[in-house]
Amino acid sequence: MSSSRTGRPPVRRAARRPVAPRPPRENPLRTLVTRARRAWDRPLTAYYVVLGGSLLITVLGLVMVYSASQITALQMSLSGSYFFRKQLLAAAIGAVLLLVASRMPVKLHRALAYPILAGAVLLMALVQVPGIGVAVNGNQNWLALGGSFQLQPSEFGKLALVLWGADLLARKQDKRLLTQWKHMLVPLVPATFMLLGLIMLGGDMGTAIILTAILFGLLWLAGAPTRLFAGVLAVAALLGAILIRTSENRMARLACLGATEPQTGPVDCWQAVHGIYALASGGIFGSGLGASLEKWGELPEAHTDFIFAVTGEELGLVGTLSVLALFAALGYAGIRVAGRTEDPFVRYAAGGVTTWITAQAVINIGAVLGLLPIAGVPLPLFSYGGSALLPTMFAVGLLIAFAREDPAARMALAMRQPRFGRKRIRGSQRPRRWNTMRRRAPGARSSGER
Repeated sequence: MSSSRTGRPPVRRAARRPVAPRPPRENPLRTLVTRARRAWDRPLTAYYVVLGGSLLITVLGLVMVYSASQITALQMSLSGSYFFRKQLLAAAIGAVLLLVASRMPVKLHRALAYPILAGAVLLMALVQVPGIGVAVNGNQNWLALGGSFQLQPSEFGKLALVLWGADLLARKQDKRLLTQWKHMLVPLVPATFMLLGLIMLGGDMGTAIILTAILFGLLWLAGAPTRLFAGVLAVAALLGAILIRTSENRMARLACLGATEPQTGPVDCWQAVHGIYALASGGIFGSGLGASLEKWGELPEAHTDFIFAVTGEELGLVGTLSVLALFAALGYAGIRVAGRTEDPFVRYAAGGVTTWITAQAVINIGAVLGLLPIAGVPLPLFSYGGSALLPTMFAVGLLIAFAREDPAARMALAMRQPRFGRKRIRGSQRPRRWNTMRRRAPGARSSGER
């Protein structure tokens, strides 16, 4: 046996273990996307997005109404907060309607469909009675309630069409009648045309476009074949073209698309051009809340139809993109609610409400950007107008109620314990945390599944 120079036996060294390769670093962007998908797939996500998004839009709308309406109120020898106080009152009443609608069972919503439709038709017919109906900006679609309060029944016609159409299609689907064209069209399309006729008697084509969009949304959700869908669309487009062609005011609005000067020949595009001026002068971060120049008599309807332009001037691109993001989140949450349910009424009603809000937002914002003709429709939950705010907040309450009816959402809500008044057992038992509940309820659909 060999030995070292010192006479001691050689020391055996332990064999080196192979070094395990380091795991590759995760992409931060991919990790963020994965976490976002997991968070979005939670049962109560749609519930919180609809509730939080609608409240944020309403609160921001109140701030912008106060900012955009001060000069108009002072020009009318009124208090600077006159329009804000009326909008705040409407928002308070709308919050009560939202809460009531969100707590009502689905059966009660279906029971209210016919009474709301009958009431809307009656009120829209009263608008055309001389001495009862009131004309505003050339459109006779208002009822005087006394004092400075007025009501626009056509706004409630949107809610009536959503509830009644959803109940009608759900009952026909239960009886397996939607495979026949006549059952899909009758009486849904004739009743919608009746509402459109009552609205067009007053000259309000903007609201008529929204009702037409709701009709198409319901037909699409009902699985209307392409030929049927295209036929109804062609008839609606033909009627719309005739109504536009026979009205000088509507032809003038169509001629203002892409206008960059207030006067373009015989057509006055003052409102459309100054809306572009307001957006262009806002820059990235805006001129500051309350610092708009266009609202000083230059931009008509600054606190109603063109409040998005004042938002862009005062809050800049950041503010307008924030508003767009809130509407996009609200619309996507509505699509999720409609896509995850097994109840046909919930699917049709949620899809109808989502179509209503998103279509109206697109038409209003498109008109402010100069991409669409000015239709005279307010920005949902944002513009001034109690008649538009009340039914819209009730419709948002419908979405919240439907989001709570999801099986996985019901399970998540049942597992949550109240913070106040809960019993403590031995002091060590803690309430189950929300983020530990990962399982779905039996039969629940995955996010985005139709």
